[in-house]
Amino acid sequence: MLIDFRFKALDPIRNNVNWVLRPLEYIMMAPRNLIEASSDYFTTRGTLDQENREMKARQAELSLLATQSEYLQVENQNLRQLMDLQKQVSFKTLPVEILFNPPNPISQRVVINRGTDDGLKLGNPIANDDGILGQVVRIYDHSAEVSLLEDRDFAVPVQVARNGLRAAVFGAGRGNPLELRYLPVASDLEVGDVLLTSGIDGVYPPGFAVAIITRIERNADKNSSNVFCEPVAPVNRYRQALAFLYDPKWEAKASTSSNKTGAPVNNAPGRRQTRARGMQ
Repeated sequence: MLIDFRFKALDPIRNNVNWVLRPLEYIMMAPRNLIEASSDYFTTRGTLDQENREMKARQAELSLLATQSEYLQVENQNLRQLMDLQKQVSFKTLPVEILFNPPNPISQRVVINRGTDDGLKLGNPIANDDGILGQVVRIYDHSAEVSLLEDRDFAVPVQVARNGLRAAVFGAGRGNPLELRYLPVASDLEVGDVLLTSGIDGVYPPGFAVAIITRIERNADKNSSNVFCEPVAPVNRYRQALAFLYDPKWEAKASTSSNKTGAPVNNAPGRRQTRARGMQ
């Protein structure tokens, strides 16, 4: 041992033995190295899979937030337009929100979040800044059902903005165009004519846009015309609208009182009529 320590006499022998035993050492260590490599592989693979799932979930969340942001932007724009409409009309209005469609595939109705406790009454018109949407046909304490223009046989008294011709526009069911009924062949109607509320029924304030004539079929043999229209307001697009708390008796009293005192009368429907004529 002293000679080996002093003169390194056994180093050649030790090197040769190490050279012979090294492959055997590698073989003996192979199972352990294989287990460690497999463990590292599966751990890394599991980590990558987890990170991939988290990234996909985050991507879906961001996509949802982007969609919601776009929806809120459209909703905000619609609310601003409704606020402008509130400033234009001379009668009281009530903001409403569409909650859902009743489970009835035949009728074209919606349920809104206002009722008698909010001052809403049966028959109140529902509209947005483009025109008339429908009318309250069933009412509860905190909600109400609104029949939309497309609801079958739902009628609105109208007049043609171009010449003042009075008629009634009827709904023909979901997805079908509105119809002007009971008109003779000689009626002065043209494609593109705007139909406004006439106000003679005492339900709808006069001068608000309802529909535009899109097609006219005249039958000279039967002296009748089939007139088809499309609503001016997007019936199935927005969730916010306005309920018109319109009372023609109150409006007549207010108009009479304003004329007696010399104060100007707010003629908001007239402005809507001008806007509707411009759509031609």
